[in-house]
Amino acid sequence: MDDTKIQIAIGSDHAGFSTKEFIKQQLGELGYSFHDFGTWSEASMDYPDSAHPVAKAVESGSCKFGILICGSGNGVAIVANKYTSIRAALCWNEEITVLARQHNDANIIALPARFITQEEAVKFSLLFLTTPFEGGRHQARVDKISRM
Repeated sequence: MDDTKIQIAIGSDHAGFSTKEFIKQQLGELGYSFHDFGTWSEASMDYPDSAHPVAKAVESGSCKFGILICGSGNGVAIVANKYTSIRAALCWNEEITVLARQHNDANIIALPARFITQEEAVKFSLLFLTTPFEGGRHQARVDKISRM
């Protein structure tokens, strides 16, 4: 499957706005397309206002993956992980990013804009989008994540 043809949900708060725009520009040049759920400026806003629609888009299947960005990455990850089928992973380096996909089948990457560069955000997003889930022994663990 050509991952550049999938629709990616993306959203940020004011702290992540410029990083969100940079990711869209850089990955857009590689053929990725985005459904942008805001924010659209650096004016202060509440991160759940963009995290909820990103999580809903991934949960509904209208977008295969999501990218969320806030100052620490924690707020948006907490919001997204309220959704049953969402596995949002806070990623700040290459190894964590790859393992989030390989072992946890994460479907949303949460990026900490205040702790990584914009170039790292692009690198981690691309790694996230192109790393496959390994399945196997990890599938049984992922199956246990959702509450019964």
